[in-house]
Amino acid sequence: MTRHARNCTAGAVYTYHEKKKDAAASGYGTNSQRLGKDSVKDFDCCSLSLQPCRNPVITKHGYLFDKEVILQYIITKKNEYSRKLKEYEKLKKQDTEEMLQKIATENNKKLADFLKSENNIVTKPVNGFKSGQMQSLSVSNMANGLDKKLPSFWVPSETPSATKIKLQEPDKIIYCPVSGRPLKSKDLVDVKFTLVKDPTDKKTLITKQNRYMCAVTHDILSNSVPCAVLKPTGDVVTVECVEKIIKKDWIHPLTGKKLTEKDIIIMQRGGTGYSETNKKLEGKCKRPALQA
Repeated sequence: MTRHARNCTAGAVYTYHEKKKDAAASGYGTNSQRLGKDSVKDFDCCSLSLQPCRNPVITKHGYLFDKEVILQYIITKKNEYSRKLKEYEKLKKQDTEEMLQKIATENNKKLADFLKSENNIVTKPVNGFKSGQMQSLSVSNMANGLDKKLPSFWVPSETPSATKIKLQEPDKIIYCPVSGRPLKSKDLVDVKFTLVKDPTDKKTLITKQNRYMCAVTHDILSNSVPCAVLKPTGDVVTVECVEKIIKKDWIHPLTGKKLTEKDIIIMQRGGTGYSETNKKLEGKCKRPALQA
């Protein structure tokens, strides 16, 4: 398509190119962009700091974290829970005091109405416990106690948003920052990566492209290779090794001990830019829609 055809405005059809061009210029509509390899973390990086792990640990759902980072996260959440719990108890105590004060005020009002009805001589019985029985016929807006009410609707205490919110006790469960599932420090498993032994490569560990390998088959690990962690020892192996070697007799290939299905944790992989490896590779930014 030529430049003149792309910028032609005399057509009878509103083309896809014109929609995208107008959406970018006007600031309306949803923007979507495919994420590349540089936008997704590597398989050996922490899910919080996005940096290579010094002391890697993994959750039972397969998310890798740096031990220092995830413990700091857990401590922060516990401190936040303690602060919210103290605030909740303080507000609950205030509500209890306000309720007791309200009950005492109502009882005093009932007693005052009863004494007032007893001191007056009336021709018909009056229920002293029913409020509003003796009302004057005044048309003034300041009579019958209306002078104590605020007539201004713009005052914060009179607005609908000033109603009290029902107190809820804070949740003491700590959730994983990635999966949103309950997380406990005792469930974290130490991960042991096997370094690639190449005496000719003098680069530092972070700058190396091939840093780790399978502990059993010595295959190079990367984002395109599905990996798993053996829970008893923390060794990282490929899923192919698990399927072809370990699941045959369910024996640990390094220690010779018996394994179960729960002892194998599938690691959540990083990004390669291909949809076969990652399910969510499209980022969206929702903006107001322009309607005709």
